[in-house]
Amino acid sequence: MKEINLATKIAVYLLEECSEMEKKLIEAAKEATKNAYAPYSGFRVGAAVLLANGKIISGNNQENAAYPSGLCAERTTVFFANASYPDQKIVAIAVAAWHNGCFTDDVITPCGGCRQVLLEAENRFKEPMKVLMYGNKGVYMLGSAKDLLPLSFGDEMLK
Repeated sequence: MKEINLATKIAVYLLEECSEMEKKLIEAAKEATKNAYAPYSGFRVGAAVLLANGKIISGNNQENAAYPSGLCAERTTVFFANASYPDQKIVAIAVAAWHNGCFTDDVITPCGGCRQVLLEAENRFKEPMKVLMYGNKGVYMLGSAKDLLPLSFGDEMLK
């Protein structure tokens, strides 16, 4: 038997320690939670991406009574950014969540489907995308979407 160990490096920051651009992106994700449509879960998630051209695009989760017809904030945002600016790579994404009247204390992490979509967006331009996950207690920062999904399925497997 052979064993493989996987490790992910996560930098943990206080919001005050983030760069001005990172703070701006996190604030855009937090602001996006206000427009989430989450009447069933009450869990409002916002995401914001920074494109290579400097534009920030934000989105949020959109629930539907017919589960799983809704869509997560990360996918809503990435799909909108790719549809609107197909030639612009995503440099970074920030994610935040509002629940029970306040932002979550712990960071909010993308679900499995969103991790795969982030990886695809990263692979599309062959450059890593910084991932910022916000919580009141701090910000988790990853250097690449691959760090979220180390044993990922990619286009190379389809060849």
